[in-house]
Amino acid sequence: MQKKAPNHIDRHIGSRVRARRTMLGMSQERLADALGLTFQQVQKYEKGMNRIGASRLLQIAGILDVGIEFFFEGLPGLRTGGFSEDSVMAEFLTRSESDRLVRGFLRLKDDEARRKVADLVDWLASVG
Repeated sequence: MQKKAPNHIDRHIGSRVRARRTMLGMSQERLADALGLTFQQVQKYEKGMNRIGASRLLQIAGILDVGIEFFFEGLPGLRTGGFSEDSVMAEFLTRSESDRLVRGFLRLKDDEARRKVADLVDWLASVG
């Protein structure tokens, strides 16, 4: 029997849960405990393998201190009112390279080096 691929909406919502949890510095275990679940269930939610029901999503929103609309921001085909700072940060945190970039940036001890890295990223974004 072939496994069913996760729905793109479930994946999006799961990635937003992960992004917000990460933004708050919360572990999967801590979120799972607050929900009365195992961390494996939280992993499945975050990967979109298991669909998050409306009542559970509302519970997660409360724990992560966001409105329920946060989980739908950036969803293709959904009208939104623009990006808040939190949603831009959450989008950044969903990228696989983000963790590596942030950890490397924080290891830089020299203020000038950090400014040059930020300038380089700005420049790369402007030419790409």
